Order: sequence, then C-alpha cells, then structure tokens
Amino acid sequence: MSIRSKRKEEHLALAQKFFAEPRQNSFDQMHLVRPSLPESKVDPAAIKTTMFGKELATPFFINAMTGGSRKSYKINQSLGRITAKTSIALALGSASILIKEHEQLESFLVAREENPTGVIIANCNAKTTPQDAQKIVSELQADALQIHLNTVQEIAMPEGERDFRYLDNLRRLRQKITVPIIIKEVGFGLDQATINLLKNEEFTLFDIAGSGGTNFAQIENARNQSDVSYLEDLGLPTVISAMMARKENVDFIVSGGVRNPLDAFKGLCLGGKYVGISNVFLQALMQNGEDYLLQMIKNWQNELAALLAIFGQADLQSVTLIKQYFDLPLKNLIEQLI
Repeated sequence: MSIRSKRKEEHLALAQKFFAEPRQNSFDQMHLVRPSLPESKVDPAAIKTTMFGKELATPFFINAMTGGSRKSYKINQSLGRITAKTSIALALGSASILIKEHEQLESFLVAREENPTGVIIANCNAKTTPQDAQKIVSELQADALQIHLNTVQEIAMPEGERDFRYLDNLRRLRQKITVPIIIKEVGFGLDQATINLLKNEEFTLFDIAGSGGTNFAQIENARNQSDVSYLEDLGLPTVISAMMARKENVDFIVSGGVRNPLDAFKGLCLGGKYVGISNVFLQALMQNGEDYLLQMIKNWQNELAALLAIFGQADLQSVTLIKQYFDLPLKNLIEQLI
C-alpha cells in the first residue's frame, strides 16, 4: 500500500475513533420559532430540488469522504448504490491521489458506475493543475468539482503542504474547468473575507464546512509525532460561517457538524442552497452496513419533509423567513463577527 493510500485508510479509522467524542456544535445554540397552527401538510415533493441541472429528492447530500484505497472502494461502491436509490447527490473524497497513483481510479469511479445518472461531485486540492483537475472531472464523469482549502489540516499533517499560495491557480482552474466549481473548506469554516475575495474572482458556489463535525486537525494530530492539538480550536462555527456567506449574497452549501434532519433544516433556514453530511453517514455505513444507511437516509427525507410542515412552510424557498434566535454565547459571536 502506498503512503497516500495508507493515509486515506488512517483517516477513515481516525474519523471513526473520534466520532463519538462530544464537541461544541453551533446548531445547538440556534433555535427556530414554530407556529402552533402551521396550516400545512407533509409533502415529500416539497423538498425536491435541482443540482447542476439534475432533479434530486432532497437538498441534503453525502459530502466528500474518501477514495484512493481498498477500503474506500467498498465505501464508494455502497454510497453510489445508496444515492442512486434515494436520489441524492454524492461528493467523493479528494481525487488528487490519481495524479501520482492513477491505478486508484476505480476506487472513485465505482460510485459513478453504481449511480450512472445521478449527481456525482469530484474533489481535488487547490494546487491541482487545471489539466489534472479537468482529467479528474472527465474520468469520474463528475457534474461539479469541489476544490478544497485545508491549510489547517496541511499544517497538522506530518507530510502536509507548506505553500498556501493558491489564488493564481484557482484563477486558472476557474478558466479551464468545464463543470461548476465549489470552493470548499474542510471543517474550519470559510470566513467572509475569503468568500468576498473569491466572489470577486467570479467563483459562485461555496461549501462553508464549519466547525462542529469532523476535526481534521485532531485527525492529523493523531498521526503526528509532535503535539499540534492547539490547532483544533481554530475553526469558525458552522452557523457563523453560513451567516457570513449569506451576507455576501452568494450561493452556498452548509456543512460541518450536521447530525440530524433538524440540523439540516437549520442549515436551509440560514440560507444554504444545499446541506452536506459526511461522517454521520459514513459511520452509519461502516458500523451498521449499507441497508442501515439506506433506511437512515430515507428516514431523513421523510423527517425533513415533516419539519417543513411543522414550521408551516409549503416549499424550501420560504424557510429563510422563519424567525431565529440564539443562545447568548453564539449571539455574542454574531454581534462581533457578522
């Protein structure tokens, strides 16, 4: 097994190890005002959406996880089958490994083979050349490309990148790539200045990926001989990052610590166009199997439609109008940062 593939499998094992640890989550400090007389009904069709020109059953999707190893082949195979059956989108893990280890292609491509007509999103790092990135998109038959910004993870990673001059290459990627581009954080939250800068560079879709879920500084620290645990607290809470994106008036995906349908609903109320879930679904699959995750996603779909009705909404377009209030610690952050 190569060093890169070994790292991929270590990430999977450590994500599982740290999954059950309690962590602060800004969704717990955000609340919605519910009408006692909603005058509504549960309608699964009300949560349908479109993504990159394809109709989907729900705005939540399986966000970037894995690829590039033997274990990730089986995971992506299952995720491909599940997303085909539930009509939700799937983002694959970073495919940058394919530049050096093209033999790992099948561990990513298997998802498309299992879901030939659904939404599949490729993923690469911000230093990937436009030629390599377009090859990844073409080979994976991807509907879009996530470009991840993961400077904190790279610093925590023993073998990580130390040159974060990305902007010129991001400009080249925007000009070359033939599918929509998503600028994505990896659990530390996109800040407003970065969103504004990239908006002015004509990037139009962002995945804020705030703190509250998988912490890649924690994961990389577990692989590191020196202690860099102080990096684990650098993230912007998901709710704060979402508000920053909304203030910039851009289309954005809410991800980072989404644990249940109510968190997903709150993400939509914050203005998210879509909501991404990673480790909650990954652990359901790894610990309980494919049928369990399939039923879990079906339950989430039913429960999201029910939440829409509970809050008196007939469609997703109006959920941002639901009154929100916040616990004092989060309210204080909002007043300082937004």
